[in-house]
Amino acid sequence: QVQLVESGGGLAQAGDSLRLSCAASGGTFTFSRYGMGWFRQAPGKEHEFVAAIAWNVAYTNYADSVKGRFNVFRDNGRNTVFLQMNKLKPEDTAVYYCARKTNTDMILSIRADDYAYWGQGTQVTVSS
Repeated sequence: QVQLVESGGGLAQAGDSLRLSCAASGGTFTFSRYGMGWFRQAPGKEHEFVAAIAWNVAYTNYADSVKGRFNVFRDNGRNTVFLQMNKLKPEDTAVYYCARKTNTDMILSIRADDYAYWGQGTQVTVSS
């Protein structure tokens, strides 16, 4: 059973930085073969795509709302994907989830349906 565990969330002020981590374990899958994504969900809203990274690290994709402020990267040797969040804004407040792609293709999908496994989420709260 694949397990994804996020950490690094918390309280921040506008303009601050936070780094989220997502450690993958379990099952027989090879972490380095799968693209990974970050999504977030604010109260009363649907899951929103934030960022994705291909298995080979070379390709990334970002939502327009975070482009230039957030950076997704991964360490395949540690089975971990990260989301570096800079210049945080109050509208970044949400529960952040990491997710593993269903397929081993190179598509940096923004659709939640294309991700088979999800972490439990970590809360990020940004005050103004």
